[in-house]
Amino acid sequence: MVLVVEDECLLRELAVELIEDAGFATLEAGNAGEAVTLLEARSNIAVVFTDINMPGDVDGLELAHMVRDRWPSIRILVTSGRIWLTQPDLPPGTVFLEKPYRAAAVISQLRSLARPTRDLIGLD
Repeated sequence: MVLVVEDECLLRELAVELIEDAGFATLEAGNAGEAVTLLEARSNIAVVFTDINMPGDVDGLELAHMVRDRWPSIRILVTSGRIWLTQPDLPPGTVFLEKPYRAAAVISQLRSLARPTRDLIGLD
């Protein structure tokens, strides 16, 4: 299962469609608070795909660090069109994609981050 965290509704819908068309199961969150609620309620989230710039008390980078600390088995893919991050800025094992990203790059990264395929396609 891939949790897509993006505050801009259209971008979130496009990302979800792209990811689902590639065969992955998804959940959606409009901000970090919604994402944490889903992470606390679900045990089958394998990857968090989050934008960095989001409104609220916690941005996507802080969310990525929180996920790494609280759910270390979850893989993290972050994206931004405003901030360029390097590996030292990111939690260990996190992948960064600059916006605008290419569909093939997102799918390739998801596949490389994939642990058991059953977690990503939503089988329990």
